[in-house]
Amino acid sequence: MGPSPVDRARPGSKHHVIVDRYGTPLAVSLTAGNRHDVTQLIPLLDAMPHVRGRRGRPRSRPKRLFADRGYDYDKYRRLLRKRGITPRIARRRQAHGSGLGKTRGVVERVFAWLHQFKRLRIRYEIRADLHQGLLELACSLICLRRLRTSF
Repeated sequence: MGPSPVDRARPGSKHHVIVDRYGTPLAVSLTAGNRHDVTQLIPLLDAMPHVRGRRGRPRSRPKRLFADRGYDYDKYRRLLRKRGITPRIARRRQAHGSGLGKTRGVVERVFAWLHQFKRLRIRYEIRADLHQGLLELACSLICLRRLRTSF
């Protein structure tokens, strides 16, 4: 059988991404494969650009944040509420069917788009800054493709 594919002690890297409701990447980061997901929640929110919308000052944060069970910690729920963001995070140790299926599918689709690039799917670079640059370039290409299809 071999080791579990979700073993936290494995080497490698993880891609963390925040997307809007349409699947456009807004912020992306790279961490070691053995780091917990929730450690990147606040840095990703801080890296997110201002959201343009109606007239007036652009929004600097989203109204709601949807996340999977890996982000289910009361400490981070409180931090999100303090920032004025409503957390919609699936609860751990609960039956599946939390209602995040449609919104989570958007994020999974972006990961599928990112992993179409072989250099991101299989990490060949030893230096993390080079891999981060390729990750950001892939996000730029995804945004460019979305712009082309919207016009």
